[in-house]
Amino acid sequence: MPHVVTQSCCGDASCVYTCPVNCIHPTPDEPDFATAEMLYIDPAACVDCGACVSACPVDAIKPHTKLTEDELDFLSVNSAFYDAPRSRPLLAPVVPPLRVRERPAPLRVAVVGSGPAAMYAADEVLTVPGARVSMFERLPMPYGLARTGVAPDHRRTRKVAGQFDAIRAQDGLDLHLGVEVGRDVTHDDLLAHHHAVVYAVGASTDRRLDVPGAGLPGTASATEFVAWYNGHPDFADRTFDLSHPRAVVIGNGNVALDVARILTVDPAILAGTDIAPAALDALRASAIEEVVVAGRRGPAQSAFTLPELIGLRSTPGVGLTVPPDDLGPEGTTGPKLDVLRGLAADPSAPRRIRLRYLLSPLRILGGDRAEGVEFGRNALTGDGVEPTGRTETVDAGLVLTAIGYRGVPVPDLPFDDATGTVPNDRGRVLDPATGRAVPGTFVAGWIKRGPTGFIGTNKSCAQETVRALVDDFNAGVLADPEAGPGDLAARLERGPVLTP
Repeated sequence: MPHVVTQSCCGDASCVYTCPVNCIHPTPDEPDFATAEMLYIDPAACVDCGACVSACPVDAIKPHTKLTEDELDFLSVNSAFYDAPRSRPLLAPVVPPLRVRERPAPLRVAVVGSGPAAMYAADEVLTVPGARVSMFERLPMPYGLARTGVAPDHRRTRKVAGQFDAIRAQDGLDLHLGVEVGRDVTHDDLLAHHHAVVYAVGASTDRRLDVPGAGLPGTASATEFVAWYNGHPDFADRTFDLSHPRAVVIGNGNVALDVARILTVDPAILAGTDIAPAALDALRASAIEEVVVAGRRGPAQSAFTLPELIGLRSTPGVGLTVPPDDLGPEGTTGPKLDVLRGLAADPSAPRRIRLRYLLSPLRILGGDRAEGVEFGRNALTGDGVEPTGRTETVDAGLVLTAIGYRGVPVPDLPFDDATGTVPNDRGRVLDPATGRAVPGTFVAGWIKRGPTGFIGTNKSCAQETVRALVDDFNAGVLADPEAGPGDLAARLERGPVLTP
């Protein structure tokens, strides 16, 4: 196997279109792209040209001879994807370039947000000759969760910011920081100065745990904790009590594993990262020795990805274990189960992460503050889990919930409260009353499809939205702007603001 995709794969598919022999799958046009945990290189088809290495924005692809000992499992991870027969085209399909018909004014698009979906949408618009993009970001720094949601010790994943820097440097893109749509400027203002508006505002809050005691001091969401240690300005004044020897994380997706690792890794390892200084100081004084990560279902249904688990296993100075009773019968197999069964407790590790399964939180214990969690024990059934009636208590001084992100309503746009998204058809915002597209109004990213996928998944999502936008532009559906984008900047009493 000449080349291997490793843990930091962002899934943006840059490597797919660079590969001359179409040996990297799934491609964005294949059904399993939306659900794949990463991309995979076919060991039988790879010709060792190295084109994918240069294309990858996060240095996730390596020759198999340069894998570290901790990365060797990715050899089998990549190979296993191709064990089941699949029909693959000889070459990946060529994405046709965007073309626009002549109009009195060149295409002008406002993009709300500056995270991955926003940056990819802007990049796609700017492939149109003469097009201009005005980007509006509420915060004083760009890139959304690519900056404030990726753990600071995931250095390679954070390299995607370099790709966004290159997008920002293109002619035709003006980035306005510290501008909140709905407060500083309205949707109608944006439409008056642009042909269309693309909202790529993500899913900015989290799903709440609805059990007694969930609001006690000492409880918080993992979303808040991640934002705090990444220096998000909205959470700069937050504090977290790390004085108890145990913390509990409810939920077992990738964010839960990130939080558990940050709470247990040697702070000296974090000192050379972009972690917020206040968070680093707090972690240096932390008394936490163990983090329990609790999932409602069984290990085979773990929400975290296999690459994230492999990466967590190699965290220096942190023992990773699963109680044998939580793993289920010996006869059951699967990639995640195989890795989990291979975990060996390291008695010399100063800190530990325990992965627990078949536990549903019933209530947060404590009077004035959180003192632990009472869980109900579950049993696996044919189509899920069911309670057994047995309970289990885990003492803890910090309880973090990591049960998913959720979108919030966007000013002047319809909102589906059940899904936490803006109703849309391939990115065109729909009026729920009529089912028709709202002229000039589009969405991309999590506010379009819900909090699914990885950083790079937003690329194909944004491409779909922008293609719908260009189709509407060519069909004459988008009204020409009443004024230029410079007029709007003057109204805001600022010009384009670009951070270094």
